[in-house]
Amino acid sequence: MHKLDYKSPIGIIEIVGSKEAVSSILFVERDEIINVISDETTDAVVECFNQLDEYFKGKRHVFTFPYHFEGTEFQKTVWNALTTISYANTGSYKDIAVSINNEKAVRAVGTANGKNKLSIVIPCHRIIGADGKLTGYAGGLWRKEWLLEHEKTFKKNLQKKQL
Repeated sequence: MHKLDYKSPIGIIEIVGSKEAVSSILFVERDEIINVISDETTDAVVECFNQLDEYFKGKRHVFTFPYHFEGTEFQKTVWNALTTISYANTGSYKDIAVSINNEKAVRAVGTANGKNKLSIVIPCHRIIGADGKLTGYAGGLWRKEWLLEHEKTFKKNLQKKQL
């Protein structure tokens, strides 16, 4: 496995992946970059780094680099459903449970959401409470709020350009 750190506006993100795909994109609680690009860094990890950079600059709304999930079949189903929540939109655990034809699995959806290792790309930050309030986020609620505002800002800017 290869690691590469990305310094985002809201903290360092550690990207972990193999030659084939990225398996983890998580915020780390440290101030310095440890994992830097080298000749050993795989194309998948470098492409993830570049696409995250475009995302934080407001230039990317969809991710296309290769990644893979490590989890149970139920977790993978939930994570796939999360990818249907488009940029700058939100959903709830219940919305995801309904979308996977398992309306009573709201708590299980929440648990699976919390085990997502592909932050931002599998957009668990777009899940809010049914009452419209922010719910837990492994990277911290302040980061979740920042990400949602970031997406809303760039979506508005994109819409203005299209007019």
